[in-house]
Amino acid sequence: MKKLVVSALAFSLISFASVQAEPISQHAQTATTQVAKLKEDKVPVKPEELPEAIKKTIKGEQFSGWKVKKAFLVTEDDKTQYYELQVANGDESARVKLDKNGNNVG
Repeated sequence: MKKLVVSALAFSLISFASVQAEPISQHAQTATTQVAKLKEDKVPVKPEELPEAIKKTIKGEQFSGWKVKKAFLVTEDDKTQYYELQVANGDESARVKLDKNGNNVG
């Protein structure tokens, strides 16, 4: 009889713990997503629509052979903006952060 009571109590505790854990986990994921959204806002930009200063920087000696694959205009919480470029040169790829004047910011 004692084993039956202990088993029932253990089963109840395990059931209660598993039911309580799921909402906490979902809440944590939602909070993480909200924090990420607060940090920055990324808007896709076509590479051909980048500011001329950025195009000039990418065509310069420092980026010789590299091509822009994707570009985003990123706005931080403090309203600062920069362009995040995903560039490739053959099998190599990199992420570059440039301000509207073509200066490296990251």
